[in-house]
Parts: sequence; C-alpha cells; structure tokens
Amino acid sequence: MRQLVLYIHGKGGNAMEADHYKTLFAGYDVVGLDYHADNPWEAISEFKEFFHGYRKGHDSIILIANSIGAYFSMYAFNHEQIDKAFFISPIVDMEKLILDMMGWADITEEKLREKQLITTGFGETLSWEYLCYVRNHPVNWSVPTYILYGDKDNLTSQETIHKFANDVNAELTIMQNGEHWFHTAEQMSFLDDWIRGDLE
Repeated sequence: MRQLVLYIHGKGGNAMEADHYKTLFAGYDVVGLDYHADNPWEAISEFKEFFHGYRKGHDSIILIANSIGAYFSMYAFNHEQIDKAFFISPIVDMEKLILDMMGWADITEEKLREKQLITTGFGETLSWEYLCYVRNHPVNWSVPTYILYGDKDNLTSQETIHKFANDVNAELTIMQNGEHWFHTAEQMSFLDDWIRGDLE
C-alpha cells in the first residue's frame, strides 16, 4: 500500500518545507507543491493538475497545508480522494481578512471597486475581483480535518477559527502564545507532537 503526504506551503514558503514531515511520516511518499497561484481560481487548476499526477500511484493521501495554502486547497481538493487533512494556521474566511486589511489601509469598498487593485503600505495588493470571487464562491470543505492554530494569530481571530472548525466538524488544537507562522523550536515541537497525536 503506497501512501502519500502532500504538502502545500503558505505565502512566502516553498515545497522544500515538506522535508520536515518526512520523519513524522516514515514509509510515506512526502512531496511538496511549489505553486504560482495568487488566487483561488488559479489554484484550482494548478493544484488539481499536480494532485492527479500523484494520485494514480497511491492508495491513500494525507494533506498538510499551511495558511493561504490551506485556503486554496479547500477550493481545489474538496471533491478529491483525500483521507485526512492537517491545516496549520489556515486562512478560513478570506472575505473577512480582505475587509480587515481594507480597514488597516483605510480603504473603502467604493474606492476598491473604482481602482480594482490597490497596493497597501504593508505590502499586500487588494483586489476587487478577489473580494467579489470569495463572496460568490464560499468555501465548501468536507474532508476529515485537524486544525492547529496559535492564539496570537494576527490574521484569523479565535472567533473565526472556532466557527469554521464547528462548521466543517474539524478538530481544533490551540497553542497558547503560538503565532500565525509556526517557526520557533518550541512551536515546531508543538506542531510535531500535534501531528503524532492525531496519527495514533
């Protein structure tokens, strides 16, 4: 029986991050996707093409996805044959995040609609097309899912992550003093223990 772990990185990440999970999933093929998509509609085709290239040779698939990678994965993989998913600091309500960023940048919906694209002072480019897309295409996710969330996450509120976990019947684990980006030795140790616990 051939088993696959598919890793999807977050913004600014890369497929090499998948190597971290090889010791946790001994006996599995562990691969990461270096994707170029910047939005859900691009991710759907890019992720599916990659997925189907590996799907044929494996009997079971586990998805590990980080931040925006988890958000894109929910669009691309909801109807694919995935046994379980591990989401690390997932973006789960993109409309709220875009509206939050508009608030940080003091940008109204009227102004964004007029300009279509606005680059903020904190480096994010806000898109009217993106906002309209996520409003018209709500996430639909039914894969058995485990979520790891840091209580200091600056992109997703606890209220938002709790609501999503309840909506999709996911198991939510919260790390006290954890951040959106799990990267310190303490955070990565917590992450590893979380995965090991859910594999038992």
